[in-house]
Amino acid sequence: MAKIQAEPFPANPRLIFMGTPDFAVPTLKTLITQGHSILAVITQPDRPKGRGKKLAAPPVKALALEHRIEVFQPEKASEESFCAQVRAKEPDLLIVVAFGQILRKKLLDIPRWGVINVHGSLLPRFRGAAPIQWTILNDDSKTGLTVMQMDEGMDTGPILFQEEVPVLKDETAGQLYDRLAVMAGDLMVRSLKRMSVSIVKSIPQDDTRATYAPKIGKELSRVDWREDAARVSARIRAMDPRPGAYTLWQGRDIKLFASTVVGRNRDEGSAGQVLGLREEYLVIGTGRGAVGVRELQYPGKNRLLAREFLRGFSIPEGAVLGQ
Repeated sequence: MAKIQAEPFPANPRLIFMGTPDFAVPTLKTLITQGHSILAVITQPDRPKGRGKKLAAPPVKALALEHRIEVFQPEKASEESFCAQVRAKEPDLLIVVAFGQILRKKLLDIPRWGVINVHGSLLPRFRGAAPIQWTILNDDSKTGLTVMQMDEGMDTGPILFQEEVPVLKDETAGQLYDRLAVMAGDLMVRSLKRMSVSIVKSIPQDDTRATYAPKIGKELSRVDWREDAARVSARIRAMDPRPGAYTLWQGRDIKLFASTVVGRNRDEGSAGQVLGLREEYLVIGTGRGAVGVRELQYPGKNRLLAREFLRGFSIPEGAVLGQ
């Protein structure tokens, strides 16, 4: 469980790093380049990927092997047999970034200083698997990173450090994800340094203010053109690059990316009505205002700029999407 820091950390604690996707790579890379002692890396097992369904290693594994760090890939990290392997390493601290499993008490209790996690939101807002996508989906103007001590709950542990980050105009979930990933590495190294020179008091989360960010499913990816322009644009950007917001056109799901609000208040066309190409955007009416979509993708084809897309797949002015 979360442990109270009774004395400063050692300057170079014995670390085990736990992480899986691209988001975790910059933190591991920063820890390596800063000379931290990494005993091992724990990541998810290789999974089938792509059309060929060939086994692919998680990005964190590739980086660890490149630096000759021992890698473990348990199906369940909290099983007693695996906990025994972790215990044998005698870690001072476990650092977790987007590992992908709920960790149980038997694992959390192993390291002397407990387990520290970096989460991609200002907790307790957006606990859960997809905080960055939900930040964009809700059209928030700011977000951030939280360094916390882990407990058995889902992102419920006490807060050690937070760093606020503005959400940029028309930023997609993918762009914000990349920015926060890089910042997470820097924040983790600074956090460890501060905890090595002084005792940092953790702050319990206010559960009454908690909101949740569950994994994004296809039902959230479908564009409802009856919403206003700001909501439609936020949905498109939240699903960019994955899974991709979509709308129906001639019986096929067309994916939409990289949107902007063209007009918020004026009535321009009707919901889902194609208003034509303006500069680099395909402009489409909504329940109130209009959005511009810069990139589109036809099923089985590549993602293309709007002008290039329309050369191969005509969507005439006046057509109504989503029907």
